[in-house]
Amino acid sequence: MKIEIKEITTIEELEQMQRIEEVVWQETPIPLHQTLTALRNGGVIIGAFLKGEMIGFQYSFPGFDGNEIYLVSHSLAILPAYRKSGIGEKIKRKQRDVAAHKGYDKMIWTFDPLHSVNAFLNLHKLGAIATTYKENYYGMMDDGLNKGLASDRFVVEWKCKQEQEALAVSFDPSKVLVEMDQNKEPIRTNVIFQNESDKWFIAIPKNIQEIKEENLELAIKWRTMTRELFQLLFSNGYKGRYVIRDENVSYYCFVK
Repeated sequence: MKIEIKEITTIEELEQMQRIEEVVWQETPIPLHQTLTALRNGGVIIGAFLKGEMIGFQYSFPGFDGNEIYLVSHSLAILPAYRKSGIGEKIKRKQRDVAAHKGYDKMIWTFDPLHSVNAFLNLHKLGAIATTYKENYYGMMDDGLNKGLASDRFVVEWKCKQEQEALAVSFDPSKVLVEMDQNKEPIRTNVIFQNESDKWFIAIPKNIQEIKEENLELAIKWRTMTRELFQLLFSNGYKGRYVIRDENVSYYCFVK
């Protein structure tokens, strides 16, 4: 497939973006006047096109925390038939190039820390850093992807004008705080947290959506247990830097 990744600049392309939103999230898309206003005032919107038809997009707008201006990367959507083909990574890297050209030094976004595919893309492939944990950030959501679980999120930061230093991380079973058993249950290990350690590992399931559909209570248990440990690590100065994938489980690596 010859897929073109480019910046969205026209109203017609924003209309195509709305159609993808409806398919992916099955809800009312962002109003055209909102995305157009963001586009004309420092926003960055990237589209992926196959034979002239949009198959994915990334929507972002300017943010300000009282100290610095940055790009808020709000939503990324790809049509189901084209997922797992590397398009998301290509869109993000194009977004970064455009953002740097516009003068942004960094961008931020959120993602559900229990979604292993997003974790691997954001931390491992792109080199973004998980800096903060937000509990039930968007409130309880009713869409198919989020329904049933509190909308806890990692906030990640990604530098626009510099590559993140690569980490050579080796897995250390003695530093695992949460493990997954053969029944896909989260297990708090006997490892005692010590703030002096240079790294810690926390397991998450390969597919939390599958678990949620089969056993919502088990998915909630994953949310509750990992929330406690993630908050402990962030509060002690650790950042999420890396993801190691195994057959049925992934491990976050947090470092000082």
